[in-house]
Amino acid sequence: MITINVWEKIGLASGQSVGDLGCGNLGYFAIPAAKIVGKNGTVYAVDILKSVLQAVESRVKQEGLENVKTIWSNLEVVGATKIPEGSLDAEFLHNVLFQSDKDDLVLKEAHRLLKSGGQLMVIDWLKVDAPFGPPMADRIDQAAVKQQAMAVGFSLAEEFTAGPYHYGLLFVKQ
Repeated sequence: MITINVWEKIGLASGQSVGDLGCGNLGYFAIPAAKIVGKNGTVYAVDILKSVLQAVESRVKQEGLENVKTIWSNLEVVGATKIPEGSLDAEFLHNVLFQSDKDDLVLKEAHRLLKSGGQLMVIDWLKVDAPFGPPMADRIDQAAVKQQAMAVGFSLAEEFTAGPYHYGLLFVKQ
């Protein structure tokens, strides 16, 4: 459970364009973000699983939102995500990197999609014993994420605790 207000931390505001990269079937970040950015904003819910995108589309319809676009893409392929390059104000990668063997490419794709000055929030599993979550061997150390993100052109703005089992990193595209 995330105990911080990620929307305030990333400065999400009306009219912005946002990417929920690896959105998951609940649209956990996409749906609330769509409500914050409003009619003049756009949220792109991106996932590699079409069934996940169908679930998000269903929830979007139930919520009466018209500013969410679902995008089927493999974030491990730089250039594959059909969102205009340099168009996003903010992005979320929530519990995504532990699932990838190509974190550097996922971060490179995230960098490609952001505007200069745009922000990327990464929230992922701490390497601590937990009663649930992925195996310890699959969890990616936050120091490794920082190193990879800075290698593709991000600068670290903030590190924070995102609950008892998660870390948070806020990056800015220069």
